[in-house]
Amino acid sequence: MIYIGGKALSLADFSEVVFKKKEIGLNDAAVDKVAINYEFLQEFSRNKLIYGINTGFGPMAQYRVSEENLLQLQYNLIRSHASGGGKLLPPVLVKALMIARLNSLMQAYSGVHTEVVALLKEMINKDITPCIYEHGGVGASGDLVQLAHLALVLIGEGEVIHEHKICPTAEVFNKAGIKPMSIHTREGLAVLNGTSAMTGIGMVNIIQAQKLLGWSVLLSAMTNEVVAAFDDHFSYELNIVKHHKGQNKIATMLRDTLKDSKMIRNRSEHLYQPEHLEQEVFEDKVQEYYSLRCVTQILGPIYDTICQAEDVVVNELNSVNDNPIIDHEHKNIFHGGNFHGDYVSLEMDKLKIAITKLSMLSERQLNYLLNNKLNQKFPPFVNSGILGLNFGMQGMQFTATSTVAENQTMSFPMYVHSIPSNNDNQDIVSMGCNAALMTRRVIENSFEVLAIQMMTVLQAIDHLDCAAKLSPKTKSVYDEVRKIFPRFIEDKPKYKDLENVKHFFEQGDLINSFN
Repeated sequence: MIYIGGKALSLADFSEVVFKKKEIGLNDAAVDKVAINYEFLQEFSRNKLIYGINTGFGPMAQYRVSEENLLQLQYNLIRSHASGGGKLLPPVLVKALMIARLNSLMQAYSGVHTEVVALLKEMINKDITPCIYEHGGVGASGDLVQLAHLALVLIGEGEVIHEHKICPTAEVFNKAGIKPMSIHTREGLAVLNGTSAMTGIGMVNIIQAQKLLGWSVLLSAMTNEVVAAFDDHFSYELNIVKHHKGQNKIATMLRDTLKDSKMIRNRSEHLYQPEHLEQEVFEDKVQEYYSLRCVTQILGPIYDTICQAEDVVVNELNSVNDNPIIDHEHKNIFHGGNFHGDYVSLEMDKLKIAITKLSMLSERQLNYLLNNKLNQKFPPFVNSGILGLNFGMQGMQFTATSTVAENQTMSFPMYVHSIPSNNDNQDIVSMGCNAALMTRRVIENSFEVLAIQMMTVLQAIDHLDCAAKLSPKTKSVYDEVRKIFPRFIEDKPKYKDLENVKHFFEQGDLINSFN
């Protein structure tokens, strides 16, 4: 069981709950603090003007709300802001969002009743995920619209996804014996006012980006291997003189992956011999194309970017992103903007750009394998059939190329795309949820591109009949992927093969570059 509260959640903890459905519990001491914090708010807020408790919200904060309408105020906030549009978020992202919101509330600075955290825990453990829409958040006063749909379900309204079906919340709650949340003081604002949608989605993005990078390193290794590249470009000696952690990490991974390969060549053995000086023109390339030779320099910054994103988004996950902050230890309430999502927004944009570059590298390596004039090893499009009659991987290249082009277009940063809203109360915003969702799209696209590259690499290996010469690591991957994508000679539709290989990559069981 993973316990929420009392200690920081790690990326590994988060992954266990989201992807492996590990049950969560609430740390008892942290729940006690939540109760103390709630009781402090009840006492402190008497006879005081406090934003969101006895005032309106946003630019409506200039209007005082009468005592008899205080609880209705919270319900009105939830219902009015449950106004999302577009597609429903997949359940895995909603679960991630719920964990992020629960973890923030468990810091005991939000003034909520303990029944809120207990309800969130129960919903997560029973896989009851609210219907939350992609469109609506500007990431400034928190992910207001997305979190309003969460709050709507917490009060027993709206719809949820349970057992792969969309059902009314009340129906599922009744069946599961769950009591909806009651409003006591500021539970509506406390659930809405935070960065939990962008943070939850961002955490999932980082986990998937790690898998992508692992596959990219492996595919780069296999591509170098199948064309019999030289080994010095990923050597320790070449890379250590560049003082970047990521570059040297990628070089180490390549050396580990290609250890004992019988196809990678040693430059000293092949080119540093006197007989080569007798040639005027070298048929064999002295240096490989950049997409083969510069893998450590290209994927190194991507590794560093993922690490930086993990540090920042995990910090956000374990932070208080509410407003105002209910501080029972210092006996005060502090107003500010911890709900502003710039930290997550900027990291998601950087991650998106990095993953787009990763997909560009894959597309160039793919093009090298498919273009016989470049590789001078394989028939056009690694066609194992009759040239002119059969087409090999020709059709699949179009999918890879168009998908990378989409990634490039989506790489414009949301972080600098602020539009004032809310009667100019939110006059500069983060667009953090948009940034996280667009990054997710780029990551999904990139799994597709790498899957096409893998299919091509396997066809190239079989064309050379060199599987026995692969390194042990690349041979094990070759064997596993061939189980779901058999060699083909005659043309046939390959869209289902693509989906199967992509799904295999997304599961990431064989590869994780961050172990």
